[in-house]
Amino acid sequence: MKKKVFNYKPWIIVAVVVVIILWFFGMYNGFVGASESVDGQWANVETQYQRRVDLIPNLVETVKGYADHEEGVFTEITKLRSQWQTATSNKNVGGQVQAAKGLEGALSKLLLVAEKYPDLKASANFLALQDELAGTENKIAVERKRFNDLTRDYNKKIKKIPGKWIAGMFGFEEKEYFEAEEGSEEAPQVEF
Repeated sequence: MKKKVFNYKPWIIVAVVVVIILWFFGMYNGFVGASESVDGQWANVETQYQRRVDLIPNLVETVKGYADHEEGVFTEITKLRSQWQTATSNKNVGGQVQAAKGLEGALSKLLLVAEKYPDLKASANFLALQDELAGTENKIAVERKRFNDLTRDYNKKIKKIPGKWIAGMFGFEEKEYFEAEEGSEEAPQVEF
């Protein structure tokens, strides 16, 4: 009687295939998770920008009470707030970024206008709004940094091999960083 020998080869092949499939699913799910983290962090950035946009009318009205002849700055801020709202409702991240960058410059101009009016600078309402705005700007900076950190991690993940191949198969694309506008390191020039 011939002894039946157990054949391990098919089981080894099945085990290798299962490991490859599990690895593949793990890579895919990792991309999905990283992408969702970046999108979630953008929502945090967006929240802080919305907070800034909501503070601006109060700040503008306070400054207007003292400097109503500075109409150009007020018009620019109103236009940029409108662009932010439109981009937000259209889910246009690029438009939001552009409006946010524009608002940074316009707010700098508004605060420079305020420097011209000592009574305004001493106003409790203006000082409270200015403190609130400063706190919001700090929160924006923190959230943008977190966004860029997550974006960097995601982009590295989809650029490294073998992830690059899997990312390409399923259409995971590189995400854009939130970068400061060219020349933003310089204070704006305001003419009176």
